[in-house]
Amino acid sequence: MKTTCRFISDSHTHSRNSFDGNDSVIMMCEKAFNLGLYSITITDHCECHDNYIKNFRDSICSSIKETSRARATYYSNDSGLRVYTGIELGQPTQDQEAAKDALSLAEYDFVLGSLHNLRGEEDFYFLRYNEENVPGLLNRYFDELLELAEEGDFDSLAHLTYPLRYVYGAGIDPHIKNYSEKIDAVLLAVIKNHHALEINTSGLRQKIRKTLPNGHILRRYRELGGKFVTLGSDAHRWADIGSGIETGLELLQECGFTYFTVYEKREPQLLPIK
Repeated sequence: MKTTCRFISDSHTHSRNSFDGNDSVIMMCEKAFNLGLYSITITDHCECHDNYIKNFRDSICSSIKETSRARATYYSNDSGLRVYTGIELGQPTQDQEAAKDALSLAEYDFVLGSLHNLRGEEDFYFLRYNEENVPGLLNRYFDELLELAEEGDFDSLAHLTYPLRYVYGAGIDPHIKNYSEKIDAVLLAVIKNHHALEINTSGLRQKIRKTLPNGHILRRYRELGGKFVTLGSDAHRWADIGSGIETGLELLQECGFTYFTVYEKREPQLLPIK
């Protein structure tokens, strides 16, 4: 039976202030309002390893300003939509000074920690995959992700198994259970350091047709003692706001959770699924 949730929230979204985003913050908030969402968090990109080359500082400052204006608009209208200021820190352990600088720019509600590329490599989106190189890349990915989970200053670990978006797109099944020990180590580090784990629903719109991570990993997270789970569409345009969030909530419930998490002023707020 489909579960109706009064607190549907999208905690991973990108506006035009991300290099790969399309629309203004206010357009994205308007879509969230029209969908009846409880909250939306704007988490524009800061790719820390490229921060000083591509000047992410300016785009993050623009995102913060747009989000502040949108929050004031929806608060003054008493709309019921909560608009939160967030950021997605990509590769923060690859340049910790850049990460600190980005975190100094605002009093964020929510910080996502992400790993889009390995040290010395391009984003997984640009790599070419074959049966020979996938195991090595995934082993390196989980090793560096463990470093992020242990050392990063963030609230929720974004899209665990991110490379699978593109590995599956290349027609390769990497047999993810072969990496169970490394995944367990990452999950235990997330739990130990009081981080949340994200259910990223973008995979439902892509060839993989699964959330990132999938239900098996989410169940394992709960078995190990995981408590905090955020949900995000990873929308890069207004049309994808909220996409797959209800499916993610259903999966969360199937895995034994009764609550999901939204962050406000970097503090977890547990909201009931029903």
